[in-house]
Amino acid sequence: MNNRFLFATAAAFAALAAPACAEKLSITVTHSLDAARPSETITVPWSEVNRVLPGALLQKIAVRDAAGKLLPYQVTNVAPQAKDPENRGIAYGDLIFQHDFKAGEKSATFTVEKTETVSPPFPSKVHARYVQERLDDFAWENDKVAHRTYGPALGAPAPAGGGKEVLVTSGNDIWFKRVPYPIVDRWYNKGHDHYHVDQGEGMDMYNVGRTLGAGGTGIWDGTKLAKANNYAKWKVLANGPVRAIFELSYDAFDAAGTKVSEVRRFTVDAGHWFDRIESTFTFTGPQQLNAVVGLNKTPSDKGQDPQIATDRVPADGSLRQWVTQKSNDAFGVAVVVPTAKDGASDQANDFVIAPVTSGKPLTYYVGAAWSRAGEIRTKEEWASQVALTAARAKSPVKVAVAVVK
Repeated sequence: MNNRFLFATAAAFAALAAPACAEKLSITVTHSLDAARPSETITVPWSEVNRVLPGALLQKIAVRDAAGKLLPYQVTNVAPQAKDPENRGIAYGDLIFQHDFKAGEKSATFTVEKTETVSPPFPSKVHARYVQERLDDFAWENDKVAHRTYGPALGAPAPAGGGKEVLVTSGNDIWFKRVPYPIVDRWYNKGHDHYHVDQGEGMDMYNVGRTLGAGGTGIWDGTKLAKANNYAKWKVLANGPVRAIFELSYDAFDAAGTKVSEVRRFTVDAGHWFDRIESTFTFTGPQQLNAVVGLNKTPSDKGQDPQIATDRVPADGSLRQWVTQKSNDAFGVAVVVPTAKDGASDQANDFVIAPVTSGKPLTYYVGAAWSRAGEIRTKEEWASQVALTAARAKSPVKVAVAVVK
């Protein structure tokens, strides 16, 4: 999953400061699950890379697994230390790469070394962008599934006599993919009437309306759900090849007399059915509020005669749907909220409830899969994927860095 790394001991860090002449470092990653962890995302602060490999540059390194295989990698600038006018390689955030842990494989070792030649960028499996040409949509995808949500232009009233679409919602949409390559740009290019029909790559068949859609949020007072309107601002922080990170900011809304604003940070990793989201609510007055993360009760297209099975698993904070349809096959949608305390619903949405404090992020996961894509075909397979996502969230990998002598 999108894992927080935990560096083993202070002793491991001490070794990082050792030789100024080191040309290679080793990274050992461990975890405690018996299950397989495909596309596990491994994140190492660049400050630690720089401490072992002084002067290492993002375009002149190689990351290899224990067998010597070259791995795709990414270096972010999400939290750079400083500008880098002396070209010392210090202005980066994190080094990111992935490994497929097989069932029972609980440890793996990697090396990072300097190279003399430039390492070209790897093909990207993730993508996030502002879609100005479609009424301020914001869209994102990986090699499994795509999503979008809606901006100010779509929420604005239509001019008199105009035919502009109007939709006010902070819910998330799903574009179901059948192919691993990027589709967002080409679907927007071919247009609305085409991407609502499966022409071989997938389709937009999910219904958001004014609901929470797939993993939207709000504040619950026990009887009424309050939620933001369309996002007001966007910011892309990283954009592949392994991970995309972006933020959407929402203007303040009224929640039973309390003004609440929200910033959602999305982390989208290659090879995952689920995105990690951190929602930070800001408010004054109450010490805590009850936030919700939910699913639209009626997510299917019209005319599909859907059969919708919804299950909540309190033990892991998950809420999942499996929707069978007349002609568009079946799909699953789910949220995983590790800190969830309860569940509830209103007329349009089912949701789980988690307490939030002003300024402190609520972390949760939102995912979807389509049976026609051929990887997850049944309700049982989707339930297993949701459970694995919850288990990975509760048991992040541990990362230790050392010098190769």
